[in-house]
Amino acid sequence: ERGGNNSFTHEALTLKYKLDNQFELVFVVGFQKILTLTYVDKLIDDVHKEFRDKYRNEFQQKGTLGLLNGTFDFKDDFMRLLRDAEESSKVRAPTVMKTFEQSLKSQKTVKSMIETPGEKPKEKVKTKKNKSSKKEGTEGVAPPGKAAPGDKQLSAAGDREELTKDEILQKNREEFFRRHMKAGEKSSRSPKPEAQKEKGKKPRVWDLGNSNAKVLDYSNSATNGSAEACPVEEFDPDTALGDRNREPGRLYDLEYESDDEGEEEKVVQNLSKPSAKKGGLGGMFGMLKGLVGSKSLAREDMDPVLEKMKDHLIAKNVAAEIAVQLCESVAKKLEGKVMGTFTTVTSTVKQALQEALVQILQPQRRVDVLRDVMDAQRHRRPYVVTFCGVNGVGKSTNLAKISFWLIENGFSVLIAACDTFRAGAVEQLRTHTRRLNALHPPESHGGRTMVQLYEKGYGKDAAGIAMEAISYARNQGFDVVLVDTAGRMQDNAPLMTALAKLIAVNAPDLVLFVGEALVGNEAVDQLVKFNKALADHSMAQTPRLIDGIVLTKFDTIDDKVGAAISMTYITSKPIVFVGTGQTYCDLRSLNAKAVVAALMKA
Repeated sequence: ERGGNNSFTHEALTLKYKLDNQFELVFVVGFQKILTLTYVDKLIDDVHKEFRDKYRNEFQQKGTLGLLNGTFDFKDDFMRLLRDAEESSKVRAPTVMKTFEQSLKSQKTVKSMIETPGEKPKEKVKTKKNKSSKKEGTEGVAPPGKAAPGDKQLSAAGDREELTKDEILQKNREEFFRRHMKAGEKSSRSPKPEAQKEKGKKPRVWDLGNSNAKVLDYSNSATNGSAEACPVEEFDPDTALGDRNREPGRLYDLEYESDDEGEEEKVVQNLSKPSAKKGGLGGMFGMLKGLVGSKSLAREDMDPVLEKMKDHLIAKNVAAEIAVQLCESVAKKLEGKVMGTFTTVTSTVKQALQEALVQILQPQRRVDVLRDVMDAQRHRRPYVVTFCGVNGVGKSTNLAKISFWLIENGFSVLIAACDTFRAGAVEQLRTHTRRLNALHPPESHGGRTMVQLYEKGYGKDAAGIAMEAISYARNQGFDVVLVDTAGRMQDNAPLMTALAKLIAVNAPDLVLFVGEALVGNEAVDQLVKFNKALADHSMAQTPRLIDGIVLTKFDTIDDKVGAAISMTYITSKPIVFVGTGQTYCDLRSLNAKAVVAALMKA
């Protein structure tokens, strides 16, 4: 799925490779990274061509796997090709600078380069004369009794030739003041408005509104923001939980019902559609033309289909850069591959792209939060999760959903309010804490408080609050600490430094990047810069980067699910949670096949 990159670097070595899909061979050349070898690409192409031509018959008779037991007498050929490649890089003569005789400057005479002070004004006057004469020619003959405008311009130009520079400037000033005096007289004659409009805007009074502001003031100065003094609000549990028939504590997969396969084919069907003008036979031949009968796929066959696929991916919100790389990797994977009879290029390319997308959405490292929390319990320490991301993506809301999921699985949660910047951030978490405690009261858990908020107000150091919260959780026996951080743009260096400090100082078990499913190209920019900032501003030798992704607002995008592909492709990190609504139960795990089905839908 990443075949678009044909090189791989490991420590001091660089590997470059080339695929031969027809015979299922991989040609690899390795060299030291410090060397700048310009002939590597030529060498690997030449070796590929020579080896393939030399052993073509054996490949066709025995197959690729039959060659594993064979021996190849190719060393002399390889050394010859290596020498040729090295010589070809030396043959190129260095670029020689031009001599003075070959330059354009040598063709100019000394006289042409000397500038006299009186030349330029004359040239300007000439151009003015030419312009005025052209204007006179286009306007035609002026009526008798009136002088033609061209004549006036000519006479003015002639006068200016006779006048000195100072006299011309003085004359221009007088004309300028005369014009402005006339304009001032005209504006003074304009009638004054009878009555000036009142400044300011009158407040609109609504018919059903209440003019008394005290009626609308719900704040209570007595509580002063303390959680204990706030009354427990009454709310309907159905609105907070959504589906009451679900299994408690279970994280359901994303669901997507794909339409008929016929509809899915619309993505690329336009390529193989025969024109109506050609009649029945033309349509039949057009259909047969799209079939590949036991021949190897060429890049020219795939290019129209891949172009259509690329546009389709971009339309589904996949970042443009990543859509190009995906199509390039699919082309390299299929080029030269022999296809069976009655197999269309379209279906082959589509199948390869689907497989690549599923592999991208299933990274090698899987994050199992419940297993890791139980492992932390055995070591008698809290499991720490830090949430980071840009402004307004839903960090606090999804933190509350994850809290509810953990509580339903029997783990106690401490929420650390480390967003000490945004107004109302602490109050938002306090409201969530009250609601979660109302849904899971201590009486239902043997008198144990399942969720608690650790907050120190606003304007404090976030890293310090997180450290105190982790220490408090260890002493009080909480299972999980969820650290909420302030939203920040990826370009804001001071805020990114503060986030890197919080992560470096507290060393959380899991760093989750919260991103919304609505973004396209911005997803790549955010993740790359967040990872880069965490690496640059961290003092550790092996800096801590993003471990997983929380994809929010997934219920707002219909089938434009490309952000999931962009985020996992750029980081190779899994999407751990998917937010799909407003209730505490609207949390899902990613189903790669469902996402790919939505992505490939026409």
